[in-house]
Amino acid sequence: MSAISQPSRISREEYRKQKEEDAARRAGEAVPLKDEHGNEINPHIPSFITKAPWYADTGAPSLSHQRLPEEVAVEPHLKLNQWYDRGAKAGPAAKKYRKGACENCGAMTHKKQDCVERPRKRGAKFTGKDIMADEVLQDFNGDYDAKRDRWNGYDPASYKAVVDEYEAIEAARQKAREEQIDAQTSTDIAAVKKVAKKAVADDEDFGSSDEEDADEDKYAESADQVGQKLDTKTRITVRNLRIREDTAKYLINLDPESAHYDPKTRSMRDAPEVGVKPEDMRFAGDNFLRYSGDSTNMQKLQLFAWQSAQRGKNVNMSSNPTAGELLHREFQQKKEIMKDTTKTSILAKYGGEEHLEKLPKELLMGQTDNYVEYSRTGNIIKGRERAKARSKYDEDVYPNNHTSIWGSFYDRGSGQWGFACCHSLISASYCTGEAGKTAAQASSANALLEAARDSPPPEQEASSSRKTLAEQHLEDLANGKVNAKGKEKEKNLPNYAKRVDPTDEVDIDREKLKKALAEEKKRKAMGEDEAWQQTKKSKTDVTQEELEAYRLSRQAFDDPMANYKDPEED
Repeated sequence: MSAISQPSRISREEYRKQKEEDAARRAGEAVPLKDEHGNEINPHIPSFITKAPWYADTGAPSLSHQRLPEEVAVEPHLKLNQWYDRGAKAGPAAKKYRKGACENCGAMTHKKQDCVERPRKRGAKFTGKDIMADEVLQDFNGDYDAKRDRWNGYDPASYKAVVDEYEAIEAARQKAREEQIDAQTSTDIAAVKKVAKKAVADDEDFGSSDEEDADEDKYAESADQVGQKLDTKTRITVRNLRIREDTAKYLINLDPESAHYDPKTRSMRDAPEVGVKPEDMRFAGDNFLRYSGDSTNMQKLQLFAWQSAQRGKNVNMSSNPTAGELLHREFQQKKEIMKDTTKTSILAKYGGEEHLEKLPKELLMGQTDNYVEYSRTGNIIKGRERAKARSKYDEDVYPNNHTSIWGSFYDRGSGQWGFACCHSLISASYCTGEAGKTAAQASSANALLEAARDSPPPEQEASSSRKTLAEQHLEDLANGKVNAKGKEKEKNLPNYAKRVDPTDEVDIDREKLKKALAEEKKRKAMGEDEAWQQTKKSKTDVTQEELEAYRLSRQAFDDPMANYKDPEED
């Protein structure tokens, strides 16, 4: 007997109690049942789904029998670009037989009983020659369908060669048949059809019936009918209603996040193209249809029905649209009557009805019956000139010697009005003419800013005014301000001090210069204390050769050739 216990029968009272509990759970009056994981079971799920079969019944409410087992759900699958690399070899073949390899071909990836090579009279184990390369072993955890997929590893691009070959053969067949038909001298329809049918019978393996029928019709139309002459090339044809070159609205933008297309109603409310001007769009959407025809009236009726329902009226456009439309029409009539009554009562109480009347056409359009004739220069030849409209303000008044009226000039900087003759911004001022314009321009904010920008800063002006002692001395010499006592003192100065002008040339003794250079190198080789003691013992005046030696031997950090050493001197 089976170890699984069969469900016992329940009484009618227990069955009725279960039904009441289920109805209470659906109504939300009772707590829904929970499965073994603590998740609530939707009470609206039918019983034939929640009830487990006899072989999977656990005795408790559950939906686990409706779900896949976890070991099946997490089973890995092959990806789209994974397949068996059939016939792939793992690198070059070995040079000699390896232990544990196939005795027939010498590969390490299989044994002799699994070898697919031709059985050799003497295997590679004994000859050591013609050893085959190892195969690529792949481990795929594919399911049943993935292991038996006929298209696994197929490259669709390889089929292009088949298509090209078919098109070439079809083009050659078509050309041969056209040449054969063109060679016919007769224009009889029967002869043309006979040749076409014969070509079809010869080439049964290629071509399509649609193309063959089209060719037969083309050459049959070119033949003349009995009793009439008709040039079929000039025949006027009517184009199809649907232009097949047009792009469908759902193919304009293939982005899935773009405008939604409803295939049932064939409508696309929003524009599929974003960032394009409306006049440049191929399709701007079907939203304009929502506001055309009677759609606006329907919206007004629906709004009236909602407002009436809020006020306690039994109006529903879905259940009784005719009554709703009649009520809306009656409401509009009463609304117009109420508006007219209110308008009449206000005019009767406050007056002013004459202002609501339309003005005569002569006043609105400025047209009268008065005849006026003008000359080429604009002067009146015949008739009376039209009176000019006068302003409530004083016109052509020039106070305080001004030649322009007040308000003829506007200062953008200060935002005030003034006189155009002198740019004065005070209405009670006297006219100053061009001098006032110049003063106003000079005192403007822009002029002051430009003057401050053009003038040099105080630091630069002070530095440019300073002069060095040498420049001041040269200036005094040029002006003859140096006295004789100064000239006597100049005689006692050393040689380098007498050379006041840097442009003067001084004769330098080469022997003294070499000696001064040697002494300068010896001085630089000394320490600081020793050099200081040597300097105190030496003479105080400096010769021109010593000064030149110091200049030649000092290190110039900005000179790129300062550290250069000639290899020939070493």
